[in-house]
Amino acid sequence: MQFIDHAEIVAKSGDGGRGSRHFRREKHVPMGGPDGGDGGRGGDVILVADNRSRSLLDYHLNRLYAAQDGVAGSGQRKTGRDGADLILPVPPGTQVFDAESGVLLADMTTPDQRLILLNGGNGGWGNVHFASATHRAPERANPGLPGQTRSLRFELKLLADVALVGYPNAGKSSLIRQISASRAEVADYPFTTLVPNLGVVRHQGRVFTVADIPGLIEGAADGAGLGLQFLRHIERCSALVFLLSPLDEVPPAQALSILRRELSHFNSDLLSRPALIVLTKADVLGPTAQSQADALSQEIGRPVLAISTLTGLGLPRLLHALAARFAPTTADSPQDFDPVGS
Repeated sequence: MQFIDHAEIVAKSGDGGRGSRHFRREKHVPMGGPDGGDGGRGGDVILVADNRSRSLLDYHLNRLYAAQDGVAGSGQRKTGRDGADLILPVPPGTQVFDAESGVLLADMTTPDQRLILLNGGNGGWGNVHFASATHRAPERANPGLPGQTRSLRFELKLLADVALVGYPNAGKSSLIRQISASRAEVADYPFTTLVPNLGVVRHQGRVFTVADIPGLIEGAADGAGLGLQFLRHIERCSALVFLLSPLDEVPPAQALSILRRELSHFNSDLLSRPALIVLTKADVLGPTAQSQADALSQEIGRPVLAISTLTGLGLPRLLHALAARFAPTTADSPQDFDPVGS
């Protein structure tokens, strides 16, 4: 399924059904009184966070959505049927904004969370309600109230525990394939990953989710590449792993500095998240992998872990650090996890 993380739609709740203007017509009852029933209520527009939904693709393809109108009332005081509610399923992590004002209406972070976005109109009263001692044959019956209409903007921010952050071709997709069941595309050229990938990791009895964020480049916070589209998916993550390739044209220390700066420009709070620094493709470096990781550690003043997704070097230590980060207590939290801004 194509991954779409933003969409704009127009939604409308149902109109209330018209009240009935009806009089009793029975044999031997020539002067029957009013017996018009009420109209049914219009359907609501309801937002639901659905784990089975992974993208906003449907809303990208179809922009108009309407709940069912209420049915008109009828004789014998029969109330019209209520209109069916319109259910809008969205992936957990979806934020809903008023498209015109930009006001945040809902943040759907919990699976099965439900929110009534638009209320259906009430049904109109039938003429039975307007009878009185002095007005025994009222002709009046109310129309149903109209539903509500609103332009909505959906923005999806992935819900993940860990975000893999790095330049294009830094090894993020290879890592998420190695440590989870994700089938992220891997190839030896930049921008292989064009959409975020999620993987579920199980290690030492702990389960956590990892997001492979498509490669960021200098200027991403200003929209370079698809930076703004990708950066929003990092905001939900509680920890970061910076992947630095020793084979890129940009040296690892400089790449880390640029990535930090882009995160800061987008949302300075991201620099306070716990973070690990990882030097990838250690298999290519051969026996010098650890010495290069140590040299980088000295240069940036942070611990650096060398890994290889091809040979498995360093992966057990990385998984242990990540699993310990999401332990029930922080007693075994690794020293490697420090705020990225430190």
